Amino acid sequence: MSIKTKLAALALATLAVTGSIASTTSQAEAKPLGWGVGVGAGIATAAIVGTAIAASNQPYYYGGYAHCGWSPRYNAFGQYVGSVRTCY
Repeated sequence: MSIKTKLAALALATLAVTGSIASTTSQAEAKPLGWGVGVGAGIATAAIVGTAIAASNQPYYYGGYAHCGWSPRYNAFGQYVGSVRTCY
């Protein structure tokens, strides 16, 4: 595992533990939270999950070299406009 993956996993675990502690120690109140809390939690979750995905998405190497080749590119009308080098 890379350092980015480890940090993302640690951040996600910390967020989960903090959320579970906060939910078990507060008293139950019947009031609406509003849009701000839900949107903020959604953005924070998306940032953490996105970081974990980006950190784990490593290029595929075979024998120390990336697999590269030429891929054709077409415009909106289906006409060939050239090739571009792509590595995966």
